[in-house]
Amino acid sequence: MTRKVVVIGGTSGIGRAIATGFLDAGDEVTVTGHEAVDDLPDGMAQAVLDVRDSAAVTDFFVPMDRLDVLVNCAGVIRRGGAEFTHDGFADVVDINLNGSQRCCVAAHSALKAASGCVINTASMLTYFGSAVSPAYAASKGGIGQLTRSLALAWAGDGIRVNALAPGWIATPLTQALGEDAERSATILGRTPMGRWGRPEDLVGPAMFLASSAAGFVTGAILPVDGGYAAA
Repeated sequence: MTRKVVVIGGTSGIGRAIATGFLDAGDEVTVTGHEAVDDLPDGMAQAVLDVRDSAAVTDFFVPMDRLDVLVNCAGVIRRGGAEFTHDGFADVVDINLNGSQRCCVAAHSALKAASGCVINTASMLTYFGSAVSPAYAASKGGIGQLTRSLALAWAGDGIRVNALAPGWIATPLTQALGEDAERSATILGRTPMGRWGRPEDLVGPAMFLASSAAGFVTGAILPVDGGYAAA
């Protein structure tokens, strides 16, 4: 049976790479983003969705009778001190953490019908603090606890809930760091594998967590970081 897969925040970066991986595997894939894009692979459906809008999130999932895989990849980071402001902090947490929670809860019935699974996007900052991005770090710390909590709450419904914790991945979100020679050198100096990650590095781990090979795996947070967290 063809799996039904939804990737929230799947129009760019890590989400797009994961969505493309599922599409290439023969799955029926829908991606969402805050605006429409015109360069998606053939066969990939898309919808515009603001994960801050609870009603819109509910309306998006209600028509689904079943959902095999939900991937939550919508995320932002605010630089230049914006996350130290009330509004900046609240907005990042609302998108990264609350948005993931909204999507999980709205998709619960469809996931239960399929004995499906959720893959959230955590981060190295699920475990470490950040002197420059407190809202991003707080939201990703929350993703870790949300993942564990929903895994406990929904195991009886046949729903597995896990997360990926990417390391330093070259995406538009990290472009400024990658172009800063000093910061990039510091990152690479601590990464045992000696390179920046690519969005495609998350595809295999996501496919594993969504597969029967991970049938007894729930509440796990899988680092995909080139060894950064182990250093």
